Amino acid sequence: MNATRLDARDIAILATLCREGRIAKTELAARVNLSPTPCWERMKRLEQVGLIRGYRAEIDLAGIGPHVQVFVTVELESHRAESFQIFERTVARLDAVTGCWAIGGGYDYLMQVVAPDVAAFQTLMDGLLESRAGVRRYYSYIVTKPVKDEPPAMGLLRG
Repeated sequence: MNATRLDARDIAILATLCREGRIAKTELAARVNLSPTPCWERMKRLEQVGLIRGYRAEIDLAGIGPHVQVFVTVELESHRAESFQIFERTVARLDAVTGCWAIGGGYDYLMQVVAPDVAAFQTLMDGLLESRAGVRRYYSYIVTKPVKDEPPAMGLLRG
C-alpha cells in the first residue's frame, strides 16, 4: 500500500491512533464510522504494510525525575558514504539519543538527546567526539520549555 491508495477512513484511523493509541477498537470503529470487524481489518492491513509501526505511551519525563532534553546539530569530518554509516551505527547504540535525522543544509544530522543532567549530556558528547564516529563539530540547544509536541495532522500529508 502507498499513500495514494489510502482512503478517508484509513486516514481517520491513522489520525485517531496518532492521538489516542490506547483507544478501544469499538470506539475507534465508531469514530471512523465503521463496524468493528472492518475497522479491525483496516487497522491490521495498515500495520502489515508498515504504516502503523507500533504503539507507545507518551511519558511525562519530568514526573519521573530531573532531566535535560537537548537538540544537537552535527557536522561530520568526512562526507563519504562510509563516514555516514559509521556515525549512524554509533548513534544507534546510544540510548540517550532518542532521535536522529540526516538533514540537508549546513549540518549533516540533527539529534535529540535526553540525559539526566547537562553533565551527563556533556559526557555523552565527549564520548562521541572521542569515538570513531567522525564528528567534526556539534552545536547543542537545550530545551528550556516545551511549547508544542504533537503528531502531524494526517490530512495535511495528503496534499
